[in-house]
Amino acid sequence: VQLQASGGGLVQPGGSLRLSCAASGFTLDDYYIGWFRQAPGKEREGVSCIDNSDGSTYYAESVKGRFIVSNDNEKNTVYLQMNSLKPEDTAVYYCAVEWVKYSSPLQALDVMSREYTMWGQGTLVTVSS
Repeated sequence: VQLQASGGGLVQPGGSLRLSCAASGFTLDDYYIGWFRQAPGKEREGVSCIDNSDGSTYYAESVKGRFIVSNDNEKNTVYLQMNSLKPEDTAVYYCAVEWVKYSSPLQALDVMSREYTMWGQGTLVTVSS
């Protein structure tokens, strides 16, 4: 079971990036994928979550209206489209999986933030001019 986040890079303020979270060893169809980020000197925070069983989503206020999470179950991949990027979006971005069904993606994201341990290397997003 493995998740691989990729797609980060350097982008100017106002620009866009699309991150990918590719799963191997299991299929995403019935589970939650959460996106997290950790900026230098700050704690990891959850930014978005998608329930791959029904497509429902959650966004943190800081990214709502700018980020879009989506899935491609045929490719076993979840994407995070990041638009109108700001310098404060600079962080290492991680994805995580939650197997248990909860009442909402927000609840699943909260569980992942407290209990998920299989954090990979993440992908670095730098927003700077």
